[in-house]
Amino acid sequence: MAKYTGPACRQCRREGTKLFLKGDRCYSDKCALTRRTGVPGQHGQGRKMMKEYGLQLREKQKAKRYYGILEKQFRNYFEKAASQEGMAGDNLLIMVERRLDNVAYRMGIGESRREARQLVRHNHFTINGKKANIPSILVKPGDVVAVKEASRGTEKFKTMIENTASRAVPAWLEADKENFTAKVISMPTREGIDFEIEEHLIVELYSK
Repeated sequence: MAKYTGPACRQCRREGTKLFLKGDRCYSDKCALTRRTGVPGQHGQGRKMMKEYGLQLREKQKAKRYYGILEKQFRNYFEKAASQEGMAGDNLLIMVERRLDNVAYRMGIGESRREARQLVRHNHFTINGKKANIPSILVKPGDVVAVKEASRGTEKFKTMIENTASRAVPAWLEADKENFTAKVISMPTREGIDFEIEEHLIVELYSK
C-alpha cells in the first residue's frame, strides 16, 4: 500500500474522531471534524449502520492513521503481538507506542506524529548517544532518546518545546524538555495509552 498523501483532516472525518494529525489546528475551531462532521465523499451523509466487519475495519484504520503506520507494517506488528504472552490487542498498542517517532512526539518534539517522524528521518535524534533515523525503532526501558546537540540550539526546536510545554508526558517516559531528552523508565501499559480504541475489534479482524 502506498503512502497516503491526501488531506490529513479527511482521515479524521472518515474515522469520525480526532486523530490529532495537524497539531494545534486539531484543538481549534478550524478543525475539519468540528466544521464538517459527515463522512467524506458524495454519499457520506447517507451511509447506513455498519456491520461487524465494518466496525472492525474502522478500528484498525483508526489505529493505523493515529500512529501513521501503513498496512503491511501494522499487520507485522499484530503478528508479533499475537505471538507474545498476554492479550494480543494490548501487546499491539504497547508495541506501536514504543516506536521512536511516537516517543519523539510524546516528549514534546513536533506538533504531530507526522512532523516528529519527519524530524527522526532527518537525523535529529539519537538513542543512547547513537544516531537513530528510523521511525520504527522500538525503544526499551533504559534507553535515552535525545535531540542531537547540533539541533538543540536551533530556533525551530526551541519553539517546539515552548509550544508543547503543556503536553502531558506518559508515565513510562521521564522527559527533560530543557535538555531535549527523554528516558524510557518502563514499558508502556494499556491503561496509560490515552487513545480511545477498541483493540479487540482489530484482533477479531486479523484473526479471521
